[in-house]
Amino acid sequence: MVSSIYINNEQFDPMKSEELIKIRREMGKTQKEMAILLGTSNKAIQSYEQGWRPVPDHLERHLYFLLVLKKIKTIQPCWDIKNCPNEKREKCPAWELQTGHLCWFINGTVCEGTIQKNWKTKMETCKQCEVFRPILSK
Repeated sequence: MVSSIYINNEQFDPMKSEELIKIRREMGKTQKEMAILLGTSNKAIQSYEQGWRPVPDHLERHLYFLLVLKKIKTIQPCWDIKNCPNEKREKCPAWELQTGHLCWFINGTVCEGTIQKNWKTKMETCKQCEVFRPILSK
């Protein structure tokens, strides 16, 4: 079973195999089809789903990106959902790029008043956020 990952002495849990399976099924893909979409091998997908290896950050990010593309028509921009004041919006790359449906994907966004220092800490915040949570639900 995959254990926690440590970055600069901070503990982070990798994407759980159940979450990968849920996303793959929601997208209606077989393991082989998901491997092709992610540019990896079928054996790698199998090992992630079995919990033998952690899902690498770049694949986790890619999975969420593909999922949001599938749901893009139903997603409001983050600044509308969070009612961000103009002074925060102007400092945020999601606003600058007009990609409020991808705020979770873009580094340097001003989430909960703070710019997160790395992907793992950013995703911990995003997974609790009302902008990102609907992406994970059907």
